[in-house]
Amino acid sequence: MFRTLSKLKPSYGSMTQGVVKRNKASGQPMSNVVTGDTAEQIFQREAKYGAHNYHPIPVALCKGKGVYVWDVNNRKYYDFLSAYSAVNQGHCHPKIIEALKDQVGILTLTSRAFYSDILGEYEEYITKLFGYDKVLPMNTGVESGETACKLARKWGYLKKGIPKNEAKIVFVEGNFWGRTLSAISSSTDPTSYEGFGPFMPGFEIIPYNDLNALNVAVQDPNVCGFMVEPIQGEAGVMVPHQGYLRGVQDLCNRNNVLFIADEVQTGLGRTGRRLCVDHENVRPDIVILGKALSGGVFPVSAVLADDEIMLCIKPGEHGSTYGGNPLACRVAMAALEVLEEEHLAENSEKLGNFLREELKKIPSNLIKLVRGKGLLNAIVITKEYSAWDVCLRLRDNGLLAKPTHGDIIRLAPPLTITKPQIEECLEIITKTMTSFQQ
Repeated sequence: MFRTLSKLKPSYGSMTQGVVKRNKASGQPMSNVVTGDTAEQIFQREAKYGAHNYHPIPVALCKGKGVYVWDVNNRKYYDFLSAYSAVNQGHCHPKIIEALKDQVGILTLTSRAFYSDILGEYEEYITKLFGYDKVLPMNTGVESGETACKLARKWGYLKKGIPKNEAKIVFVEGNFWGRTLSAISSSTDPTSYEGFGPFMPGFEIIPYNDLNALNVAVQDPNVCGFMVEPIQGEAGVMVPHQGYLRGVQDLCNRNNVLFIADEVQTGLGRTGRRLCVDHENVRPDIVILGKALSGGVFPVSAVLADDEIMLCIKPGEHGSTYGGNPLACRVAMAALEVLEEEHLAENSEKLGNFLREELKKIPSNLIKLVRGKGLLNAIVITKEYSAWDVCLRLRDNGLLAKPTHGDIIRLAPPLTITKPQIEECLEIITKTMTSFQQ
């Protein structure tokens, strides 16, 4: 059960002062002048009028720029969640915002009932960048996951010859790709699936990072696809052993099964490569992208595949009113250009290595494990401490992060972060952790 938000009392006094006054013309926060609702009132309003399907860290944000966010009292924080890796390019990146502004007053939506002058340009750009024949544009990550499943099933019937309604897709324990009925049908987390059955048929689940289990599963002639996160994000940044992804590709190729890489959270520079699968130089049959594909500015997702797979779906068999809209296309191209032009994958690789090495210096009686790749990292807190309490104290010290699965805290700042900023964040994390011993 979620705690009633009215009980989430902020632990620092300035939380109740009021909200930042905004310029009426621009909507931007103005200096330090505060007025109107307090943070507590903001919490209460959400609790009263919104569904209780989230349990946020109690901080009321009103502005973001680069690696920083500000609360309604104009207090600045380092963002170490990056909206679950949706703002790899940093909050409100000027190039992405400019692209949105340029397009928003011209044409925002046509639906796919008509051609637009931008969709083909975007499709050419993204397919050439990632080296696939075709892209199917969608809006959210979970929509792209659903799209990939439909593509795999259709390919299985048309190309592999699987009997009608017999197609199977294999997933792994601990996976997370959203909260639609299909997504939770593949979940092993009771919080996600309990009370929402019946579930999607044709989904099978095997252990993660287990090539022997995959070898057995894909020998079933009715298996059309294997969908996997190269690193499991929501599960707590679970990194498979070196060679796992190469083994996945080999087994899928050998058994005529589509290798589907869910790169919604791990892709687009987050782990130190353009795609996480690039660490092992493998090429999945289907790639799912989302989150940072818009730099956190607009919901944009995509599925990449070659013609043999993508052209299995014909007009009328799949689509989205908003998928591939002109505004999304313009924003996505700018977001991808930022990743390439600013070499953010390289920055992620370099600073991620530095971050992990420094985190390992924190006493093991506080942090028992550090893991990750690039700037997708997690620390595992020793059992005597609460990850939630640690995150509250990190907030008090100027850094925002979020627990996952009890004792794990994900650390994933925007990829634009600099080494001096990382060093300052390490001081905050070290100060916070050692404060629990005092």
